[in-house]
Amino acid sequence: MLTLIKNAYILTMDDQFTEYEHGFLLIEDSQIKAIGEMSQLSIDFKDINIVDAEGGLLLPGFVNLHTHLGMIPFRSLGDDTPDRLRRFLFPLEQVVTEKLVAASSEYAMAELMLSGTTTFSDMYYFEETVAKSCEKMKMRGFVGQTIIDMPTCDYETPEKAIEGSRLFIEEWKNHELVTPMIAPHATNTNTVEDFKSIVTLSLETGAPIMMHVSEMDYELTEIKEAYNQSPVEFLNELGFLDCHLIMAHGILLSEKEIELLSSANGLVSVAHCIGANTKSAKGVAPIKSLLEQGVCVGLGTDGPSSGNTLDMFTQMKLMANFQKNHLKDRGAFPAKEIIYLATRGGSEALGLENKIGSLEVGKQADLTLVETKSVNMFPIFDPYSAIVYSANASNVESTWINGEQVVSNHKLVRHNIKELRYELDSQMVIFREEVKRIENK
Repeated sequence: MLTLIKNAYILTMDDQFTEYEHGFLLIEDSQIKAIGEMSQLSIDFKDINIVDAEGGLLLPGFVNLHTHLGMIPFRSLGDDTPDRLRRFLFPLEQVVTEKLVAASSEYAMAELMLSGTTTFSDMYYFEETVAKSCEKMKMRGFVGQTIIDMPTCDYETPEKAIEGSRLFIEEWKNHELVTPMIAPHATNTNTVEDFKSIVTLSLETGAPIMMHVSEMDYELTEIKEAYNQSPVEFLNELGFLDCHLIMAHGILLSEKEIELLSSANGLVSVAHCIGANTKSAKGVAPIKSLLEQGVCVGLGTDGPSSGNTLDMFTQMKLMANFQKNHLKDRGAFPAKEIIYLATRGGSEALGLENKIGSLEVGKQADLTLVETKSVNMFPIFDPYSAIVYSANASNVESTWINGEQVVSNHKLVRHNIKELRYELDSQMVIFREEVKRIENK
């Protein structure tokens, strides 16, 4: 099947940052077949689906490099509570069910699609059902089972979670949309023995690892007291830097640790979750130093409880504002560079740079069309600045994943958001009861 998107201002995000101000893009099945200026368009329009972008901005779909899709039920809960993780999150996760995770994940994927995100990287519980939700929603996802040294809602021990991860990897390897991961919770929430098993599993299977690293003050203290090392030094000694490792947050990285990461042969990347980091008063990650030393960086929202929103427009704008303010440099991180991190940076971190992240012939057709008719989108002198500073999720007119249009005219194509919300709401009865119990303690 052929789909032609015409009359678009195309930001390819390729190596040359090629732009087509009056452009077209042709999709054949799941891939980009042709791209260029409308004046170069020569095609037989018979039996072809035509989408008129009407001057909208067409760019690669966003890559949300770190999130927890099963946590939609936690959104707006205890946002201003100092120790929310131990008071609300860990206790409530004991009553999380497989059906709740499925309903939450599908609702979250709808939010991602409607805001122009085409790929996500998720770590949570009941990840088998998250993978199945990817198939149902037609969403591209990296999916990892959380491994933590405590009983959880789906596994009694971390050893069982590791074995579950092994089976999950075997079942879902080579899937068109789903890539299985291994997801140890954090550097200070698993044993050395379990970490060694995780490294072995990653090296044997090639599965990426996602882990919270250098996020918490007490994490650094615990690792220092236990091993007389920093978190990255600890991970390096265990062999994690020889694996495909995606470090979530990296807020408290030292220059010495950044040097270690830069020597990891491009295997290690950092997911910068500025919205969640600053909301929880944890700090601003040293992204400038990471990039200067060649460490790959992408952007993530964290879970909907940590950052409240899953849209990447919020992350791009917050990154620009916080990094400029932190560095005392208005010229730091131009809009073009921030969009690069939200698209290609994420694709490179996931090892998908040859498939997605830029609009080039032969790559998968993961696209986002941002309309320019709304009041907040005029005038446009710089399209990159318009996306980072002016646009928001409501400006996403259409989204394509793997060549299939999943959002059209600001609405889901295959699913109904009201039905997804109703299903999620119906699965939250016990969860809400537990919230009341905790609040009344």
